[in-house]
Amino acid sequence: MYRKNFLTLLLGGCLGLGIHGGASAAAPSVTLEDARTALEKSTAVVVDIREPSEHATGVAKGAVLMPIAQISSRLGELPKPGSKPLLVICNTQNRSSRIVEQLQAIGYTNASYVVGGMSQWAQRRWPMVKP
Repeated sequence: MYRKNFLTLLLGGCLGLGIHGGASAAAPSVTLEDARTALEKSTAVVVDIREPSEHATGVAKGAVLMPIAQISSRLGELPKPGSKPLLVICNTQNRSSRIVEQLQAIGYTNASYVVGGMSQWAQRRWPMVKP
């Protein structure tokens, strides 16, 4: 059911909003520092929704790589709605904030986006690995 509803949101044009514009005030967020700590302590699942060409520049060790186009077909790999925190990261936070809004709309109350994204992660020279 979640996959069908998410796919409906994506096909309904919401995804197009996620590739430009600022982050939404409606979507819950976490700081980059909190995301790094959660990833290192395995207290949350961090999902990197960037495209494979972006992943090639480096990813946070332990993050699940799931490009936007694959999310609806891979929802089963995410923590069940309302369970373990789900932190969505992209390059800056624009796409991730929109995806979190969509996930929240289908019941993923445990989803938040990471403020600053992987561009800030890289600027801070935090550890990254090749996928």
